[in-house]
Amino acid sequence: MPALTTAVRHYLHEVLGIAAPGVKPWARADELPYFLRDAFQFSELELLGQPIVLAVGRAGRKYSLSDVRTWLAKVRALAGQPAVYVTDALASYERRRLIEQKVPFIVPGNQLYLPDLGLDLREYFRRRAPAAEALSPSAQAMLITALLHQPWEPEWQPSKVAIALGYTPMTLSRVVKELTAAGLASVHAVGRVRLLRMEGPPEQVWERAKPVLRTPVRQTVWVAPESVLANVHGRLAGLSALARYSMLAEPQWPVYAMTGSDWKATTEAGIRALPEPVAGAQEWQLWSYSPALLPNAATVDPLSLTLSLQDNTDDRIQLALDELKGHLPW
Repeated sequence: MPALTTAVRHYLHEVLGIAAPGVKPWARADELPYFLRDAFQFSELELLGQPIVLAVGRAGRKYSLSDVRTWLAKVRALAGQPAVYVTDALASYERRRLIEQKVPFIVPGNQLYLPDLGLDLREYFRRRAPAAEALSPSAQAMLITALLHQPWEPEWQPSKVAIALGYTPMTLSRVVKELTAAGLASVHAVGRVRLLRMEGPPEQVWERAKPVLRTPVRQTVWVAPESVLANVHGRLAGLSALARYSMLAEPQWPVYAMTGSDWKATTEAGIRALPEPVAGAQEWQLWSYSPALLPNAATVDPLSLTLSLQDNTDDRIQLALDELKGHLPW
């Protein structure tokens, strides 16, 4: 039995509070075209008195949502019972689109949508796990700096990163405690030098860290370009930065990022936020940490950019964020 199928059994038991359903191979799978048998592994189980077919995506395969919908319709027509897409991961926009099209799916440990049975994961959460405590902005900035450092160094000296970012020894001490408490790194000493050792390769650390990372954008303001650019040189951010990494069109108003302290300096110099965007205006994001973690770059770093846009529900932006992943150094 595929590991993903076993995960489905345990997930249904955990979410619905019923005995883990028995799973068996689907007897009619051989009647399907070869391309479907190559794309999925098929199993059958009974859930709340209704037999359903599980179409389990094979590891490492990526399918378009239109194909999944069409293929499940073929399976359903042959089976005469609900056919459910099972995969280990879906982007938020993919889950939303499948729900809009009423395509049943299960992502074990993450989400369940079975419209034929009137089931939605959100209806059956009896208890929600408490949200993970977010890292401080300084800890997030130091972690991202270390993750993006090239060449990759699993052991790094946090004091050097702290000095480069302008953090005090007190802040450094707090950051080390935060990163170790979150299970992202461990302290390792070489002589009198204190190092942090990453708990895994950079892509794994990034994925594990996501629940405790937050958008760096604290506030957005509109400004007249001729006033700001004469005083502050910012990094391209938001949709302007994302357009540099993807096929996304440039936004109507350019987007830049600066720290809150830089914004304070510009306001003290007489610059004021516009009440609304006007022709030629620019959008400025005020960040909780430096938008210049990568030296000599025209844009903000790709990890912070991802965090700043990950909750945007626009499908075009989510697709562009998928393209952005191809520019990560791992």
